[in-house]
Amino acid sequence: MLPAKRPVVEAVTNWSLRHRAAAILGWLALVALAWALGTFVPGTDARSSPPGDAGTGQAVLDHQATREPFFENVLVQPRSPAVTADLVTTLTTSGAVADTRSEVSADGRSELVTFRITGSGTEIRAGLAKATAAVDTVAARHPDVRVAQAGDLTVSGAVDKSIKEDIGRSEARSLPITVLILLVVFGSLVAAAVPVLLAGTAVLATFGFLSVVDNWIPVNSATSAITLLIGMAVGVDYSLFFLRRVREERAHGVEESIRIAARTSGHVIVVSGLTVVLCVTGLLFTGLDNLRGLTVGTVLVVGLAVLAAVTVLPATLSLLGSRVDRGRIPWLGRRRTRSAFWAGVATVVTRRPAVWSGLATALLVLLALPALGMRLQDPAPAESLPRSIPVIDAAVRIQEAFPGVTMPAHVVLWNTRGGPVDTPALRRAIGELTAELPRPSVVVPVDQALVVRIPLGGTGNDEAASRTLTTLRETLLPQTVGRIDGVGYAVAGRTAEAHDFTAQVLARAPYTFGFILLLAFALLLVVFRSVVVPVVSILLNALSAGAAYGVLTLVFQGGFLAPLLGFTPYGGVLGWLPVFLFVLLFGLSTDYHVFILSRIRERRRPGGPVRQAIVEGTASSSGVVTSAALIMTGVFSVFLSLAAIEYKMLGLGMAFAILLDATIVRGVLLPAALALCGDRLWPGQSVETLKAPSRTLRLS
Repeated sequence: MLPAKRPVVEAVTNWSLRHRAAAILGWLALVALAWALGTFVPGTDARSSPPGDAGTGQAVLDHQATREPFFENVLVQPRSPAVTADLVTTLTTSGAVADTRSEVSADGRSELVTFRITGSGTEIRAGLAKATAAVDTVAARHPDVRVAQAGDLTVSGAVDKSIKEDIGRSEARSLPITVLILLVVFGSLVAAAVPVLLAGTAVLATFGFLSVVDNWIPVNSATSAITLLIGMAVGVDYSLFFLRRVREERAHGVEESIRIAARTSGHVIVVSGLTVVLCVTGLLFTGLDNLRGLTVGTVLVVGLAVLAAVTVLPATLSLLGSRVDRGRIPWLGRRRTRSAFWAGVATVVTRRPAVWSGLATALLVLLALPALGMRLQDPAPAESLPRSIPVIDAAVRIQEAFPGVTMPAHVVLWNTRGGPVDTPALRRAIGELTAELPRPSVVVPVDQALVVRIPLGGTGNDEAASRTLTTLRETLLPQTVGRIDGVGYAVAGRTAEAHDFTAQVLARAPYTFGFILLLAFALLLVVFRSVVVPVVSILLNALSAGAAYGVLTLVFQGGFLAPLLGFTPYGGVLGWLPVFLFVLLFGLSTDYHVFILSRIRERRRPGGPVRQAIVEGTASSSGVVTSAALIMTGVFSVFLSLAAIEYKMLGLGMAFAILLDATIVRGVLLPAALALCGDRLWPGQSVETLKAPSRTLRLS
């Protein structure tokens, strides 16, 4: 009789144990290769293309021989004709500006000076520096008048600088939090260092590969920050699952305990990682460039974390042996294989499952209720960052005095037959168009195309601006320039891009959600061979996601806790965040779900009562799950300390949902739901069947 074929994960781990040096050096070589590719392989960053009508306009401008010029605004407050005259003269003599014009606010208290930065290519930055120096000179000469600058380049520069600083802060703050939690969990410096080193090298390799991917798929700074935190959280979690199981089985010896961990927790890690990867691919259904880069980054970092957990981690633990417990810290990291707290909770819950499942469900539904009023709206740059940044404060003041100036619509006009579009007939049509608008506009030639910069009013991204944008697209443009044969038009700009981005997310969301739900059902059905298990899992995940949506709406749209978290609410929630949270939470929460369910099934195999199996499985797994959830919660909570409101939203949404998922959902609602299902969890399977090892996936 042929010997039974070992599962793939166990076979890979056995190879790593027999070839420890090859496994460790091979991993280090992979990381070094990725770093070298990212550092030395030349390439150009792929540029993202906005969706919809805004994308059409941007594509037309991208094909022009010259680029659209940059405009800057300077606020003079209170209004002072002498200061304005001094400012215009100083700017003109700097030789770095052109098309200087001024405008008085509706209340007559403020004046706005607008100008175009001259030059092209590298000359733009030099011109901006000269213009900014001229503004600073005038401001110094008139200290009793506010002379504040904010425009295309200065605002984008402030945003870029803030993002870089935020990424640096996230890197500096996430590591100490992770190490501290691991020290509490393991009570050993060496044991705590192993997961951090593996997760860190996985993130480093991912960034190297992303630098190459960026030649074809746009990878922005937000992708880098999110990839960093997901990589650290997932990488540490997977190592934690494996290392804790090795500790539990230490009585079998070092090598055998690693093999047992590979047969059990190793399979959980692979299934969980595969689930995260497949769930995240659901973002591709949105068809958005930026989310494609985020998808690739997440897939790479999770895939590398799984690879490290089943190859280099076993080899490292085998090499360290008992030395993994060196550097012990007294009173920390006691070796417990069973959580008395969660055992007590599961015991109470399973005695009255209907009552506890009803209470937990009611709590989650109550938390989810504010999401019914969620309004998807991206923040304007002046709403994203705090006013403590001088440029942002200037932008807010300009916006208050001259609504819509900081985020104008860019109406792109081009000749559909090729060649220049600028004609007297078109200029008359543009005059008719701008005459219908409440604020003055600027016509800018861009090679063979024309761009009409039109202030939309409001804050630029609010309902008032959206209404003006819709009127512009659906009524004013068709009635004016649309009547001229051979002229194409599209509305681009920040407001239009955010509007079209959110519209496409909403249109594609049903496909993304449907894909995730079907995928989660199929995966859990294959793994646990039960229809009840995936149905219960999907319902619990949906409740968890809904509660996260409700808290996001309450905090960021309603302003609850705004002073504590250090932001100013702008009346909406980031357009792509609900879809991204749903996808990522479904993937990450499956880690905990599979881990707990597999332990419950392990306790069920000897043929004991279902309720006892639920209690014992929960008690033996919830401690690890709680530790892992604390690490993820701590890592994502770092985002709350960053400046941009988008990062704060992501951090709160992820941290709250994961903490809720690992406590209320997995500690209370899951045991209660499983107790209600009883023997229906694995229908048609006898005790003997449950005792038999699975031929596909043997889970711990």
